[in-house]
Amino acid sequence: MALTSEAEAKPLLALPLAGLGHWDPAGTDVGRWAPVVLVSVVALPVAALAVRALMRWRPGRPDARSRSVAEVAMVVGTLPWLWMTFTPLPAPPRRLRLVPLLDIANLVTGEPAFALVQVVGNLFVFAAFGFFAPRRWPVSTATVVALAAAGSVAIEVTQYLLGIGRVTSVDDVLLNTAGAGLAALVSRRLLDRPARLNDRSSRGLTSD
Repeated sequence: MALTSEAEAKPLLALPLAGLGHWDPAGTDVGRWAPVVLVSVVALPVAALAVRALMRWRPGRPDARSRSVAEVAMVVGTLPWLWMTFTPLPAPPRRLRLVPLLDIANLVTGEPAFALVQVVGNLFVFAAFGFFAPRRWPVSTATVVALAAAGSVAIEVTQYLLGIGRVTSVDDVLLNTAGAGLAALVSRRLLDRPARLNDRSSRGLTSD
């Protein structure tokens, strides 16, 4: 996610730091992202209303709440990142980075705060999808990772075709996919925890 321009990034490696190509600098132009933040905040009560509406659409289902929350959370947690991803930047229309891990290497050898924001930002692009998809459908972590990778590739290709000043980087795909995978693992662990606790309780009762 490019939060600054390439000139502002001051890379240490031979090739210029592309950033990871997803959003513009909050530090250099906060006003550019004010609408994104505002809409995201306003969307929270709308999301709550959407959950209630979906629950009413599923009367009598014991999993109505969990399904509805998962569906709305995936949308609300992903759309702001997509908005940032497709916001045009005042830069050359098309920049391509196809060498894996090069952008990440530039980041980790550069300014720490800049690297942290870039990496964490990319990890969060599909994190909401990764966390809530296993709660909505009986999908494996591998399936979540594959879908996130496909979605990230689609974003990068679309950025390149639109020529909106974004960097098309293979490292974007790697980080976006990793974020979804990690979120899916956390979600799966939390889902499995009640079953493990119940199993331990059952064993305790049986042993007595």
